[in-house]
Amino acid sequence: MGLGGCLALIAVGAILTFATDWEVQGANLDLIGVILMAVGLIGTVTFASIARRRRVIVPPSTPVVDQRETRPYE
Repeated sequence: MGLGGCLALIAVGAILTFATDWEVQGANLDLIGVILMAVGLIGTVTFASIARRRRVIVPPSTPVVDQRETRPYE
C-alpha cells in the first residue's frame, strides 16, 4: 500500500470517527474509525522509513581537469 492509500485510510477513519453520527447495530463506527486512522498512521510511518532507506545519495563528483599540454597545430 502506498502513501496515497495510507492517507485515504486516515481520512476515512477521521470521517467515521468525527463527522458521522450513524448508529449501526453490532458495530461501533467510532472504534472502526480510530482503528483505520491507526492503521493509516502505521502505514505512513512504515512507508516513510522504507523510502528513506531506498534513497541513494550520490556524492558530488570531482570535476575532471585535463592537464595534458596543448600545442597549437604545426
